[in-house]
Order: sequence, then C-alpha cells, then structure tokens
Amino acid sequence: MSDRAQALLREALTLSPDERADVAAELLASLDDSTVEEPAAVQAAWAREIERRARRVLAGDSAGEPWESVRDRIARRLTEG
Repeated sequence: MSDRAQALLREALTLSPDERADVAAELLASLDDSTVEEPAAVQAAWAREIERRARRVLAGDSAGEPWESVRDRIARRLTEG
C-alpha cells in the first residue's frame, strides 16, 4: 500500500462507524463495473470460492488466523508508515 493510501486509511479510521461504512460503500461501488459481469455470475463465483475455502478448512489444509492476530498485524502496519 502506498504512503498516500496508508495516510488516507489512518484518517478514515478516525471517522465514526457510520461514516466509515459510508466511505467503504462508496469505495466498493467505485470498483463495481456492472458491464463486466452479470450479478448472477459474480454470486456464483463467490459461492465457488466460499466452498473452496470451506473445503480447505474442513480438510485441515487451512487453519485460518484469529481475528485478534489479524487486527494487531494491521494496526502495526498502520503505525509503521
């Protein structure tokens, strides 16, 4: 992530939860190009990905990572920049 993106993220994290949700929704919407794929195709692709990940967990190939670890790693990255 660029320095500019990290700075924007740090600033966005100071917003209220509702404001952060609005910003997140707008950012996600800006990435959406509905002309590329049909919603049904996107939904089917996500369903396949979720099933693939679930199978890996059930087979013991992926243990996952506790949220606390992920959150701490993200916080460290934000403070390093």
